[in-house]
Amino acid sequence: MAGAAIHGRLTWLVAEVVGLVEETPRARSLILNCPGWAGHRPGQHIDVRLTAADGYQAQRSYSIATPADGERVTITVERVENGEVSSYLIDEARVGDRFELRGPIGGYFVWEPGRGQPLFLVAGGSGIVPLMAMIRARLLTGSEEVRCVVSARSLEDVIYREELQRAAARRDGIAVTTTLTRSHPEGWPGPSRRVDREMLGELGWPPSERPLTFVCGPTGFVESVASALVGLGHEPERIRTERFGPTGG
Repeated sequence: MAGAAIHGRLTWLVAEVVGLVEETPRARSLILNCPGWAGHRPGQHIDVRLTAADGYQAQRSYSIATPADGERVTITVERVENGEVSSYLIDEARVGDRFELRGPIGGYFVWEPGRGQPLFLVAGGSGIVPLMAMIRARLLTGSEEVRCVVSARSLEDVIYREELQRAAARRDGIAVTTTLTRSHPEGWPGPSRRVDREMLGELGWPPSERPLTFVCGPTGFVESVASALVGLGHEPERIRTERFGPTGG
């Protein structure tokens, strides 16, 4: 996989949709079979390219939602307002459809199990996608202790909600807390505010444990969380961030 982060060394491959999972009213996972896929690490992403009958092309990047699994690649797409690619992948893509992808891309925002370091994951909205690949990899290995904070607007917006609940219910070293920022059901037992310094200090690892931390979400969310973590005494070099902003969708 050397050089996988460099676009110029990547080749476009043809992937076929072999499964679809409706994650939330606004998000969908596409399970792709991609002959020639060389594998990937949790945290990496791919480029997806769609080509219309008239030759028009549109390209977007999506995080990979699962650890390596042969020639299978799973992405989770959240709808972007007026987004041409996300709208197609959520509303129109069907099992048997084919489109191009290339990757894996990224060598910094990646994690591999077995290093024995506590893991702290902080996600804003669809920022949970690459972090879910890490959680799923951890579930396969039973190694590191993981603490995860997921921020979403409402309960129905929590991508992978039931799977995250099952992972935490195993009580084998994975703790997950969801905070809802806009609305919450009556009797909601969790926090109902934006992720702040107090929440990170309460739910995360103490700096003395030197956790490896991954933060993913909208730019403002990521910057706020990273700043709060440094303010709590965490080493900046052990905080890895990935952010996203408005795109064409």
